[in-house]
Amino acid sequence: MATISEIESWADSHHPKWIDFIRVVLGLFIFYKGVMFIANTNALMEMMSNSDLRFFNLALAHYVAFAHLVGGGLIAFGLLTRFAIVFQIPILIGAVFFVNINQGFLSVSNNMEFEISLAVLILLIVFLIYGSGKFSLDYWMKNHPNW
Repeated sequence: MATISEIESWADSHHPKWIDFIRVVLGLFIFYKGVMFIANTNALMEMMSNSDLRFFNLALAHYVAFAHLVGGGLIAFGLLTRFAIVFQIPILIGAVFFVNINQGFLSVSNNMEFEISLAVLILLIVFLIYGSGKFSLDYWMKNHPNW
């Protein structure tokens, strides 16, 4: 537990302010992907019809959509950022290594889902270490506990 506190205090003292803008954009992008995931249910149902574990895939789809919608909003506002990122990382690991790896890195196709998923995964790991920053609800609530 002391190591986590040391990492958090180091990240707070070395957190550039411009990186908060990237956190907000990342959160909004994850929220957008959650909306797009819900809006494109036909492709989801088609993908699930080819597998034997339909209930598991349906439950997984609901988890991904809910985690993207709620987690994206929390990351964008900087509220419980590390907690929200912990729920996003398994989804992005699955997207990078199991869903999009077949296309290849820097493929010639116009679909850049693999590269985008990899970039989002890297940014999530960065913000898991750095935290939410000074322009966040976490920071504001920490400095105004009685408001």
